[in-house]
Amino acid sequence: MEEKLQINIVKIGGNVVDNPEALQTFVEEFSQIEGPKILVHGGGVLASRLSEKLGIEPKMVNGRRITDENTLDVVTMVYAGLVNKKIVALLQAKGENAIGLSGADGNLITSEKRPIKDIDYGFVGDIVAVNVPLLETILSHNYVPIVAAITHDKNGQLLNTNADTITAELGLGLARHHDVSLFYGFDKNGVLKDINDDQSNISEINFEKYQDLQAEKTIHSGMIPKLDNAFKAISKGISQVWLGKAEDVRKAINSKSKGTFIKTQTS
Repeated sequence: MEEKLQINIVKIGGNVVDNPEALQTFVEEFSQIEGPKILVHGGGVLASRLSEKLGIEPKMVNGRRITDENTLDVVTMVYAGLVNKKIVALLQAKGENAIGLSGADGNLITSEKRPIKDIDYGFVGDIVAVNVPLLETILSHNYVPIVAAITHDKNGQLLNTNADTITAELGLGLARHHDVSLFYGFDKNGVLKDINDDQSNISEINFEKYQDLQAEKTIHSGMIPKLDNAFKAISKGISQVWLGKAEDVRKAINSKSKGTFIKTQTS
């Protein structure tokens, strides 16, 4: 694909996916975003609930899921099956020609099993490569890729992979030839000073401020991988990164939204 595109990549989390009303509102907004776009999703809330029903205790460390063999089966069913196809169907109802993908489909995302260091994360993938030509082909035919947070190692092994990381890596792969923006949509108004006050969002964060907020324990748990990936992306050529409520993504694209924008400059 020779033409340079302006591509918006949006990620939504399990709290949005698990709330039918919030998901419907998001789908309505996402369907109105013009131009090439990609949606990445997890489904961790649903996966945890199903795990508990099956007698499998969900285990999290620093906002990341420990994935044993049984948990891998659950997250694959939930992410690449139930959640992915539900979103695809909702978007088709809005006239969006959505196509559901995991990392194994079309060899979209190759990963390797995370090596055991301080923590054994189990069947968790660290991304090795993204099939950018496949994404470009899909986008050039006006399809909307809906990417589930499951990758593979090219040896037949599926791997649970952080959806925030997938969003960043898809963006970085496409940013070599295109203008790419990332939008992380979840159930909060952005990065909050007080987790219990949704109006305490921080409108802009640079890396120095991020380090300070971590040291103060203002930022912790699942927000850490989100921001780690955001800063990696912005430092390697992504045009802009935003975090906020999923329903506000379209407004954020038009710079008319609350939420948190990631900045490279120091202050």
